[in-house]
Amino acid sequence: MAGITEDKGQEELFEHFRFVADRGQGPLRVDKFLVDRIVGTSRNRIQNAADGGFILVNGKPEKSNYKVRPGDVVQVMMDRPRHSTEILPEDIPLDIVYEDDDLLVVNKPAGMVVHPGHGNYTGTLVNALAWHFLQEGIELDLAGEAEDGEDAEEGAEASEAGQKPDFQKRLGLVHRIDKETSGLLVIAKNEDAGTSLSRQFFHKTTRRLYTALVWGYVDQDEGTVVGNIGRNKRDRTLMEYYPEGSEEGKPAVTHYRVMERLGYVTLVECRLETGRTHQIRVHMKHAGHTLFNDKTYGGDQILKGTTFAKYSQFVRNCFDICPRQALHAGTLGFRHPRTGEEMDFEAPLPADMARLVEKWREYVSNRNY
Repeated sequence: MAGITEDKGQEELFEHFRFVADRGQGPLRVDKFLVDRIVGTSRNRIQNAADGGFILVNGKPEKSNYKVRPGDVVQVMMDRPRHSTEILPEDIPLDIVYEDDDLLVVNKPAGMVVHPGHGNYTGTLVNALAWHFLQEGIELDLAGEAEDGEDAEEGAEASEAGQKPDFQKRLGLVHRIDKETSGLLVIAKNEDAGTSLSRQFFHKTTRRLYTALVWGYVDQDEGTVVGNIGRNKRDRTLMEYYPEGSEEGKPAVTHYRVMERLGYVTLVECRLETGRTHQIRVHMKHAGHTLFNDKTYGGDQILKGTTFAKYSQFVRNCFDICPRQALHAGTLGFRHPRTGEEMDFEAPLPADMARLVEKWREYVSNRNY
């Protein structure tokens, strides 16, 4: 949307909301008019916008007590594009595994971004949560900025022990998973729950297990990858492995266990001690076992196997079955922030990964490729 220039200060303003009063509109204060039409806002926020000259009626700034008349064009203007300042509630179905007054656990599908940012300002988990919370009558301030970082992390943690999360901005998020990773997330419904859960993630007392299909035959039944993870110096959208103790990146530890060997791929279970961006994907690649069909880190190439055309076609069919990295956050455990009860949840493999694993089982049992 093109910016609109205000006379005072010559600052570029952007239209966030625009309403045209009906022909039958009776006299109504503009703040009440807007509160009735903007989901998730408060009268106080609207009045503050008016005080700042950001509510325009027919192109002119008006105060909160302006009486809207039939045909009036009412606009709310801000100094930044709408997507950077507003979280829009959207009626998106959620797979809710558990919910009470303090938290909910959801099973996120692959392909859904967790938090708005990087061009994904709608259709995210946060947009869905905003709608869900509003239906439950939870008061929200949805003016928090979208994030500029990675679209998600495998277990983002609080930066300090005991730090209170910005509950309103994050809509209760205390950890995240990548867009193309499926699986379980816990979301706090109030600040006390958010603080408790954030502390548990920081102190590494949560239980997080991921299932991954990786390239190659993993020899050891169990293993651990230790090493820092930081930005790739040439491509900031990628993460990179750095040796333990390096000044680059942050320390990260991933434990893995073989679940099933399937010819040229292996099904493994990964347990996180830390929650760095792309941690499992980067650590397993460093170990020589890139995640299957991980386009970001080269897993969408035929990294192991034969050169036979029939095998190549088989692998391409597998890519079509599961068109994303084969990674699923299947187990999540934590202590309930109010009761202290230890809670554990499991989500079975989603259909695409389940079909992918079965396809490789068929391959192992019938080597006619």
